[in-house]
Order: sequence, then structure tokens, then C-alpha cells
Amino acid sequence: MTRSVRLIALVVCAGALCAVAPALGSADPAVHASGKCKLSSKEQRGGLGPTYVTSLSVSHVSCKTGKSLVKAYYKCRVKAGGVKGRCVKKVSGYSCRETRSGISVQFNASVTCKRGKKVVKHSYTQNT
Repeated sequence: MTRSVRLIALVVCAGALCAVAPALGSADPAVHASGKCKLSSKEQRGGLGPTYVTSLSVSHVSCKTGKSLVKAYYKCRVKAGGVKGRCVKKVSGYSCRETRSGISVQFNASVTCKRGKKVVKHSYTQNT
């Protein structure tokens, strides 16, 4: 390849990248986010409400939305009966199901909240 042919190829590739980049950047990350969310140690230890949040995963929503939902769910639980309370109504438009196991002074729970294709799952440990 001659130098001028390589330069032309480079310009064509750069142009194609510039045409595609705005389309990639405009996609709403909240719509496409899925997987496990990173939790800071503060979020893990009471920053989101429960004594310990042990995991958080989302599908079709952002991790930020997932964390907000964990907080809202906790507030609903406490309003319904203190730290042992159960949230039985929709939270931010999501229908949530919870399963628990534990002893009298502590329990572990798994929560799945759904709103159409949007899913937020979290697990937590609550000291009573």
C-alpha cells in the first residue's frame, strides 16, 4: 500500500467512526443496563436502609434507579411495621416480592421488584 492509499483508508475509517459514535452515545444507559451493581461499603452497611445490603442486580434500568428502589422499599417496610415490617404495596410503580429466613434477632431476605421488563433484585440482612 502506498502512503496516500493508507491515508485515504484512515480518513474513511475515521469518518465512519464519527458517523457511528453519536448513535452509540445517545442510547439511554438506563434502558439497556443490566447485571450486578457495585455497592460502596457505606451502601452495603446501612446507606440504603437495611442493616446490610448484600447484593443488587438490575435489568432494563440503571444501578442508580435500583439503589433508589432499595431505599424506597426499605421506607415502605418500616412504615408498615418497623424493621420487621413487610411492604405489600407498589413501590415507585414496581410490584415487589420478598422471601425471608432467619432467627429472632436477624433475618436475611431476597426481594424481586418488577415493572414490565424492568427488574430490580436485591438481598439484605436486617438486625431486629
